[in-house]
Amino acid sequence: MTDDPPIALAVHGGAGVIEAMAPVQRQAIHAALEQALDAGAAVLERGGAALDAVQAAVVALEEAPWFNAGYGAVYTARGEHELDAALMEGHTRRAGAVAGVRTVRNPVRLARAVMDHSPHVLLAGQGAEQFADTQPAIARVDNAWFDTPSRLAQLHRAQAEAGEGASAAGRYFGTVGAVALDRQGHLAAATSTGGMTNKRWGRVGDSPLIGAGTWADQRVAVSATGWGEAFIRCAAAHDIAARVAHGGASLGEAAEAVVFGTLPALGGDGGVIAVDAQGRLALLFNTGGMYRGWIDRDGRRGTAIFDA
Repeated sequence: MTDDPPIALAVHGGAGVIEAMAPVQRQAIHAALEQALDAGAAVLERGGAALDAVQAAVVALEEAPWFNAGYGAVYTARGEHELDAALMEGHTRRAGAVAGVRTVRNPVRLARAVMDHSPHVLLAGQGAEQFADTQPAIARVDNAWFDTPSRLAQLHRAQAEAGEGASAAGRYFGTVGAVALDRQGHLAAATSTGGMTNKRWGRVGDSPLIGAGTWADQRVAVSATGWGEAFIRCAAAHDIAARVAHGGASLGEAAEAVVFGTLPALGGDGGVIAVDAQGRLALLFNTGGMYRGWIDRDGRRGTAIFDA
């Protein structure tokens, strides 16, 4: 046993209708979740900040082709990629976010740059790209760098279903995120996504919206995944934090109320990962599965896709 203050970390790779997959693909997804845990834990174990830990974990997930963020992001209706990300530091309430970026390899890094090197919280579209031009440390790629054959096949299926009058919404989640508690007792959250398959008109979901898909304060850090419109309409991430701060709920009670009560009442589905200042974790979803991994305050570690 150690007398060091506790640390805790959780990551997700999205919640939704997760289709059957070959064993080799399942193994690769578990390995990617483990790599994200490794990246975040390396920061926390050396006494680093929760904010740096969640950024490192999300960068690892953005680099993996299995999730809808960074490399492997879903396609828009025009056959391109528009990426969103946000992060927030709990004890300072500093936050940074970007929406609709097209040439930034790791959108969560650009969100961090918005936090650290601008007076703003959220930059979007062409303006976010122009800001990235001023940040030499931000890696840039052609939009086609994010292409993967599986996401292109998803686009084609979604467009065929839309032509038949069926909605593709709710089928392809994959937003990634991380929450962490560091040895200083500080919390942070980060979220990154490619949005919704076949999206149009510059649609932006909850991930880059502080309080909707991403939130951290001195009590709770939350990253969400699912049908973003519902999470926006109920300010889901902040609602969980508010239930803890003002309603006296535990983290688990607050997360359950939102995931299994508020969101379904709005027709929404998805999940959240959250951690409180004591290192207690909540990883909840109301869908068929959620890619997730965790290291709890006692050092126990695991990854999962479907119900345990």
